[in-house]
Amino acid sequence: MRLFDRLFKSQSVSGIRSGVGQAGEADNAATHITVDQLIRLQQQARRQLFGKQPYARTSTIGSHHSRFRGRGMDYQESRIYQAGDDIRNMDWRVAARTGKPHTKLYQEERERPIVLLVDFSPSMFFGTQTALKSVIAAKVATMIAWAAAAKGDRVGGLLINGSHCELPPKMGKRGVLQLIRELVKYADPATGLQTVEKADKPNNFNAELKRLRQIARPGSMVFLISDFYHIDAETERHLQRLSQHVDIQAIHIVDPIELTPPPPAQYRVTDGDAVAVLDTRSESQQQQYEAFFAQQHEACFKMMRRHKIPLAQIQTSDDILKTLQQHFSLAGGA
Repeated sequence: MRLFDRLFKSQSVSGIRSGVGQAGEADNAATHITVDQLIRLQQQARRQLFGKQPYARTSTIGSHHSRFRGRGMDYQESRIYQAGDDIRNMDWRVAARTGKPHTKLYQEERERPIVLLVDFSPSMFFGTQTALKSVIAAKVATMIAWAAAAKGDRVGGLLINGSHCELPPKMGKRGVLQLIRELVKYADPATGLQTVEKADKPNNFNAELKRLRQIARPGSMVFLISDFYHIDAETERHLQRLSQHVDIQAIHIVDPIELTPPPPAQYRVTDGDAVAVLDTRSESQQQQYEAFFAQQHEACFKMMRRHKIPLAQIQTSDDILKTLQQHFSLAGGA
């Protein structure tokens, strides 16, 4: 919630604790997520998110096409024979038609590791409708993980909130369950925010993108799940390098109040440590409010577009599964 700081520079602030993580809040599905809730997402995600896909037949062959061309099941194209080409792949029909030797190229099918970078920075512990952004992020990551596991892909993750948790990609249910266990920990407002407060560098998003470049092997599918309020020029450099070796999908988590100002009134807003008053009765304050969020969201959209990274926006009030279905339909699937 520190993203509001710039909005309240002129406001007087008193040191009042917000009470996040007090007794009884752990039972609130809007602020906390449980292992059981995430496990129950399995059936709808597997059946509806990416469609009905067959399981991989082995632990090393999957349903995705490799970027590398070689011997495989699917014919890709024919080209002029080059020294070192396997004579068993000669395309005699094309050779007879053109008078020049040609060889067939095939596209291999390989399992595709899925790596989910899930951001639990302070601004993710915010929400006005349905649930906190942190809860939505955990559900989004879990749905993608279950769907990927159903297609035979390995699932791993990188969770960040001032520290980080690195989960190596694993096959099937094992990979999803290891992710779920950590998502529940990192999405907990009490432990999550305490970890951030103790960190030397609370905003370590760029450092983790650099780390991601080292752990996501070429050909992997990387999902970035965040509200992206801390992106900057360094972020863009990491995305540029990362996109050269892996496929990236960005999931932008937002709250409706970040898109449209609340009705004119005075609102108490806290960052967890202090309370300020937002007065939207003022037209200038409304304009300042709209401009701040519009600039942030536009910067995110343009950065992803420059690097041809599909971007899906999910509001905390949205039907998560439906929104993901629409996104992957437009993006051509994961």
